[in-house]
Amino acid sequence: MANTLLMPKATAVWLVDNTALSFEQIAQFCGLHPLEVKAIADGESAQGIKGMDPIMTGQLTRDEIARAEKDPNHRLKLSDPKVRVPESKRKGPRYTPLSKRQDRPNAILWLVRNHPELKDAQIARLVGTTKSTIDQIRDRKHWNSANLQPMDPVTLGLASQIDLDMEVNRASRGREQAQPAGDTLLPAALTERVVPAAEKPKDEDAELDANAVFAKLSALKSKDEDKDDEE
Repeated sequence: MANTLLMPKATAVWLVDNTALSFEQIAQFCGLHPLEVKAIADGESAQGIKGMDPIMTGQLTRDEIARAEKDPNHRLKLSDPKVRVPESKRKGPRYTPLSKRQDRPNAILWLVRNHPELKDAQIARLVGTTKSTIDQIRDRKHWNSANLQPMDPVTLGLASQIDLDMEVNRASRGREQAQPAGDTLLPAALTERVVPAAEKPKDEDAELDANAVFAKLSALKSKDEDKDDEE
C-alpha cells in the first residue's frame, strides 16, 4: 500500500500561503525543489493553482505543522491514511502457468474457428500468446499443426468465461448478425394464409334469408293443394 501526497504542487501553494514553514521543509514534504517553492512564493510559478489544505485531506496534522514551524530542521511526516488505496498493478502479458502453456495452441485454434470475429490482440489477451503464434496456427504453419485439437480456453483454465464473453461482445459490436443457416421457422407474417373472399365462411344470419324460406314454404304448400285438387 502506497502512502503518497495528493496534489503536491497545490499542497505546496497552501503551505506557502498559510504556514511559516521554510522553503526546504515544504520542498521536502511536497517532493519539489526549494527553488520551485520559492518561485511559488514569489508568484512566478503555480499561477492559477488553488491551494489544497493537507489538514482537510487528513495527510497532515496541525500539531505536525506547529512542530515543524518551531524547528527548521524538523521534516514533515505524512499522517497514516484512514483509507488504504491499493497500488495500481502494472498491466502486462497474461501469465500462464508452465503446466498449461502446452494447451495454448489448442485454445487458439478453438478461438480462431469458433470466434472468427475476434482480433489477434483479443486472442492474445485471452490466452497470453503472441500475434506470430496466432498467425502460424491460423495459416496451419505451426510446428505441431497436425496434432492440434480445438479446445475451449475456459475449459482449459486459460481464460475466464467473463473475459471471453466480454471480448466476443466487444468484437461483435457494430457487426451485422449472421443469418441463421439451415432450416428455420418462417416469420408469422409469411406463414399466415390469406383466405380468399370466396372461401370465407358466410355468416349464419346471412345464410338464413327469411323471405326465401317463406317463399319456399309457400311453393310447397301450393303444390300440395294442386295435388289435392287433382285427386
